[in-house]
Parts: sequence; C-alpha cells; structure tokens
Amino acid sequence: MSILRAVTTNVFCLALMSAVFLPGAKAGQWNQKTVLTFSGPVEIPGVHLKGWAVLPAGTYVFKLLDSQSDRHIVQIFNKDETKIYATILAIPNYRLKATGKTVVTFRERPAGEPEALRAWFFPGENYGQEFVYPKTRAVELAKSENTPVLFTAAEVPAEVEEPIKAADEPVVAQLQQAPVMAIQPTGEEVELAQVVAAAPAEEPVAEKTLPATASTFPLIALLGLLALGGAWTLRLAQRRMQ
Repeated sequence: MSILRAVTTNVFCLALMSAVFLPGAKAGQWNQKTVLTFSGPVEIPGVHLKGWAVLPAGTYVFKLLDSQSDRHIVQIFNKDETKIYATILAIPNYRLKATGKTVVTFRERPAGEPEALRAWFFPGENYGQEFVYPKTRAVELAKSENTPVLFTAAEVPAEVEEPIKAADEPVVAQLQQAPVMAIQPTGEEVELAQVVAAAPAEEPVAEKTLPATASTFPLIALLGLLALGGAWTLRLAQRRMQ
C-alpha cells in the first residue's frame, strides 16, 4: 500500500510541475524581463511619468507589455517593480549575431548631457527593441549625432500624470497604431524600412521559437503516463494477492 501511495504522489508532483513551473518559465521569456543598472543619467522617449524624461543613475527593470504585434511596447519599472516610469513604443530591429548577454545601446550626446536610450537586445534574440522618439526630439537627436532616428508625429502624449498599467489603456492603443518613420540628419523624413534592418529571407523569424515550445510538455506527459501505468499495475497486483 505504501508503494501505491508513493507512485500516486509522484503523479501529483508531475501534474503540479506542468501546471506551475512551465507557464512561469514561458512568461519570463515572453515579457523579456531584464534588470539594468545605469551608472549615469539616461534620457528616455515618452510616454513617461511627468518629470521622468531622464532616469537618474540606478537600477531599473525593463519588460515588454505587448509582444504579439509587429511593434512592441516596453515598460520601465523601478528596481522593486512597484512603480512604472515609462511606457515606450519600440520597433523590432534585426541584428546579424545574437549574444548571450543583454545589450543596450545609446545615442551619442555632447559632453555633459545624458545619454539617450536607443535600443535594447534580450539575450539570445536576433531582434531588439529600437525606441521611437517624439518627432521634435528625434529631429534634434538626428542632427546632433548625425544618424537617423525613429519618430512618430502622432498626437501621443510625451508625459502622463499616472503610470500606464494595462495593455488596453487608450495610450497603448495610440502607440500601437501610430505611424512610425525615421528622420535623417538633414531633416528629411524616410520610410522605416530604410533605417530598420529586416531579417534575411532565408531565416524565417518564426523558426527560432520552435525548439523552445516542443521540448518540455511531451516529456512531462510521457512521465505522467508511465507513473500512472505503474500505479495501476501495482493496484492490480495487490488485488490478485488478496
């Protein structure tokens, strides 16, 4: 009888692992949660809390609010994730070689001015988040660093009084639908495709996610069936011995 209880307990543990452990792991990959520490002040695009256009030196948490469309919404939290400082529109930008570490790039700024956030690459991902600035600020950045800057001229607020907490809030819908272009150092507006790199045709983006989704569930299901079969076998054996 004790052997039967042990097998039944193992079946329960396997079910608990599949219900709790796996979704948590997938969620972490989905929102690309990243803890970043800045040694100096960093300028960020809107939409940010009023008075937080520049983040002081310190530790922050970056997460994707929406990763189901062709553009992403990135949120910046404090270290404890109790306060949201910014909700920023980003466009996926391709890089030829993924790295095993987080990569954050900045725009060159004159001495004494805070660095301006440009892109964020999650470890192992070929696609990073290229941040979009309001048009007025994008024009200034493009001229000062002599490089194209992504912008949107849509009437999206640069500052808000209250943090944006949900993907269905009106401001998020505005960010998802706002037209995005790039401004050249000359002031010329160009299409996004001329600035943001696309993936090579021979490497479909969808293929990179297949190994992660096909590895764990079949194994747990198989172990569960084996454990269940063992329990029934022991039970039948007990009945024959009585």
